[in-house]
Amino acid sequence: MTTEDGRNGQEPDTPGNLADDASENDGTDALDAARDALRRARLSARDKGFRPGAPVRRRARKAGDLGTGRARDDGRDPGVLGDQLDKLLVDRGWQVDVAAGSVMGRWEEIVGPDVAAHARPVTFTDGVLTVRAESTAWATQLRLLSSTLLGKMEQAVGPDVVQELRVVGPNAPSWAKGPRKAHGGRGPRDTYG
Repeated sequence: MTTEDGRNGQEPDTPGNLADDASENDGTDALDAARDALRRARLSARDKGFRPGAPVRRRARKAGDLGTGRARDDGRDPGVLGDQLDKLLVDRGWQVDVAAGSVMGRWEEIVGPDVAAHARPVTFTDGVLTVRAESTAWATQLRLLSSTLLGKMEQAVGPDVVQELRVVGPNAPSWAKGPRKAHGGRGPRDTYG
């Protein structure tokens, strides 16, 4: 006798009966297992109210929903990290500071190993990069090379970041303080380098 759902006198599929079917079908081939899975899926869909040939119900879209899979401009979708960092730098006004940090960090790469071996950047303030040379001779050499070095920095980090290069000589001990200071003297002299 055939029942309403097309089965031959069997009980409708319930979780307990499905487990029994699986244990009985252990010896069957893959095609029978696929047919059983399809039958169970159809029964489950029928129980949920889906009927073959019935029109598909689509939910109405909201006015702001693009539905194209593209990112929205409302700031909720993630963006590319590099683009987000660039936007943050512009919003906060940090571009010059980051570029100056790049000059300080890439000093040897920008100016070359010869200059980097004898001079190092010390500070960057308001477009002025202060560089300390290891001797007065190298300080003089860097002053002569300042336009070339500024050109290299402009190529590396962009225009108008480093506007001026201030070169200072080596740190000499201070003779202006201490127990043997000469009062009324003419001050310390360049005795080094």
